[in-house]
Amino acid sequence: MFKITGWSLIRLYTTLVYVFMFAPIAVVVILSFNPQQFGSFPMDGFSLRWYAELAGNADILEAFGNSLVLGGLTAICTTAVAIPAAMAFVRYDFPGKNSLNTLLLAPIMVPEVILGVALLLFMRWLQQPKSFAMLLIGHVVITLPYVLLVVQARLVGIRTDYEEAAKSLGANPLQTFREITFPLLMPAILAGMLFSFTISFDDITATLFWATAGNQTVPVKIFGMLRNSISPEINALGAVMIVLTVSTPLLAGYLARRFARGG
Repeated sequence: MFKITGWSLIRLYTTLVYVFMFAPIAVVVILSFNPQQFGSFPMDGFSLRWYAELAGNADILEAFGNSLVLGGLTAICTTAVAIPAAMAFVRYDFPGKNSLNTLLLAPIMVPEVILGVALLLFMRWLQQPKSFAMLLIGHVVITLPYVLLVVQARLVGIRTDYEEAAKSLGANPLQTFREITFPLLMPAILAGMLFSFTISFDDITATLFWATAGNQTVPVKIFGMLRNSISPEINALGAVMIVLTVSTPLLAGYLARRFARGG
């Protein structure tokens, strides 16, 4: 006879939570292969019709290109800021260090709606219109805490003995960073860049306040399509987004492990 225990209830509850979370995602992916205009189960067959129409939709392709460019630039700019900031916070002491570190990490604790409105009002105060540069700055602010935490965690684990040995052999600080510290930081840098790209690519809450009609991203485009009508192309686009956003963190973890092993 099956005996109900506390752990059994916890496992059952956990399973139900995961089913509740991932069942809608599975439905979107399955319906993206439905040949009919309206989704129904069981499906009448298997078709790539909506993926073909998606590939021929110029507006969606433009939004997809905007998302890729924005995500790539966000990853580059965020990493360029996070590396020297992490070096300063971990390797050096200076007045206001903890306050500045808290300030850079603060966006992770602030709702994105507040960040979106705040940056929009600040740019209006500066009398600057919405632009791609404003969108990029906003995404850098959102993703910087995540990359900074990843790089700092890796830098703390790197012993200073290696850097001191390089300096004792005549290397200057720049050579020491380029030849010793940077290669050891590479797993965290790659992981941080890919996570930054994923966060930027998926963001919609704050992007709605910053995007213009000419630089809409894929999530904003999907939101606009849902307000007008429910098109089967949305299922196909959603499936592509799911694959991309899931594979990118997995790739980040794989590359981090490879570089950590010296691969």
